[in-house]
Amino acid sequence: MMRSLYSAVSGLKTHQTRMDVIGNNIANVNTEAFKASSVRFSEIMYQTTSGASAGNGATGTGGKNAKQIGLGVKSGATAVNITGTGSAETTGNPFDLRLNDKNATNFFVVSDGTNRLFTRAGDFYVDGNGYLCMSSTGYTLQGWQVDAKGNVIKDTVSSLQVMSSATKTSAPEATTKAYVSGVLDKNDAQAADTGRIITIGFFDDLGYNYTAKFGIKKTNTDGTYDVTLKDIVDSKGNSIFDVDKDGNFITSQGPNGQTMYSYKGRAVDPQTIFEDASLVFDQSEGTFTSISSANSPAAKTINLNLSVLNTQDASINGSNFSNIEVDFSKSMNYNNNGTSTIGGMNGDLQGDGKGKALGALTGITVSDDGKIYGSYDNGNTVLLCQIAVAQFANASGLEKIGDNCYQSTLNSGEFDGIGVEISADGGSISSGELEMSNVDLSSQFTDMIVTQRGFQANSRVITTSDTLLEELINLKR
Repeated sequence: MMRSLYSAVSGLKTHQTRMDVIGNNIANVNTEAFKASSVRFSEIMYQTTSGASAGNGATGTGGKNAKQIGLGVKSGATAVNITGTGSAETTGNPFDLRLNDKNATNFFVVSDGTNRLFTRAGDFYVDGNGYLCMSSTGYTLQGWQVDAKGNVIKDTVSSLQVMSSATKTSAPEATTKAYVSGVLDKNDAQAADTGRIITIGFFDDLGYNYTAKFGIKKTNTDGTYDVTLKDIVDSKGNSIFDVDKDGNFITSQGPNGQTMYSYKGRAVDPQTIFEDASLVFDQSEGTFTSISSANSPAAKTINLNLSVLNTQDASINGSNFSNIEVDFSKSMNYNNNGTSTIGGMNGDLQGDGKGKALGALTGITVSDDGKIYGSYDNGNTVLLCQIAVAQFANASGLEKIGDNCYQSTLNSGEFDGIGVEISADGGSISSGELEMSNVDLSSQFTDMIVTQRGFQANSRVITTSDTLLEELINLKR
């Protein structure tokens, strides 16, 4: 009789444990990436009052089974539904990240400064030092860095710093190509008089923008025009060449009698920058034929040799110009009712070699493979780093430590310190979304009812056993 009391007590304890787990599941029904748990019961032990015996064929006596009385129940295991994926919540925050993987066995790697922990709660933010951190704990997100060439270095994971002095700006690029297109009207009065002025904007190596001004003047030969460099001005419209108080170029005579311009106090032959050229069109078709100069054979391009303005002399305030190849092949020459549309553009027809100013960081995006890119106002998109994820041989063996985090155990397998790319097993990362709890309230309430009835039944066993003991005591009366 006493056995039934203690068996029922064990039943009360295990059902209370199960109720505790159910209560925790329901409490976390809205916790990001929470994984529901369930309790599994197992028998404690049995008291054998009579062992089993074998049958005797000679006497015709059959065998007997053992006589055993159970002594209660215990909590055999607490299983975590680690592979059950929670539904997606759209937040619109670019640093809210959701892991999309078939078996929900990938984890973000975070660090508390000493240990690496693992989580599927992807609510991150950028802290004051530019690191991606968990909103709830401040633990830093781990991943791979990039080298100077922008290649991901897949070695030991480290904290991802997406905003720093190095990433707040994008390096400028000097213009190396340009083209001239449009119609130069055959009857253009300006081209026949002082010359039609066209401009080409460009950048130097430091990202400063300038404008080169060219004059296209008609010659006595139909379809042939002289092309000369008139000036180069900075972003404020001031000539880069030295001028006097009246705004005229300061000139001098070169060793061969040529006119020299003054650039930052240094005499420069303008013909070495851009040699006077001859632009020729096919008169029957109105199409471009060639452009050439004394030292440049007929071709479709001609160089603007800005590098002659650079100097390696530290005592002179030099420049950072690159040479620009100018393509004239898209220009045309025909009667356009007196209207010329000819003009210049930096970059070639494919947009290469345009050059760029120094770029300021305007946004950060996370791609579906975990790569984090910075967008800059000069048009550059730069790879900053990549998120690495952890995979385990037995993800259900991870130990919950609170704050939506897990730590590895002997049964889960160890983290190798490097991680894998999320796309390695066909998974991806969604930006602007969070994984919600995988708690199924209908199942939890059903389990609650079953647990409640089990607890009541064990209570009734205690009550009934007590009644039997009371009857036994009353025998003496």
